[in-house]
Amino acid sequence: MYFVMLGLALLLLRWLGMEPMAQWSAWSMFLPFIAALVWWAWSDASGRTRRLQEERFEQRRRARRQRAVAAMGGLPKASARKGR
Repeated sequence: MYFVMLGLALLLLRWLGMEPMAQWSAWSMFLPFIAALVWWAWSDASGRTRRLQEERFEQRRRARRQRAVAAMGGLPKASARKGR
């Protein structure tokens, strides 16, 4: 995402005629977008995207379960049990 934001910023600065971006070649303006494509391809191929998605799902599941147990008057929250 940072590569895309950098690329958009460079394109905007070039479009506005700001120096030195106005003098750069078109290829140099598109390098951040190419880097973003390479990053996303690597992230998907390595399984990083899936792993991060599963971690977020597990965190939400644990939080939902803790809220449900607390709502039923079950076990106290983890912070309250630490004093035992």
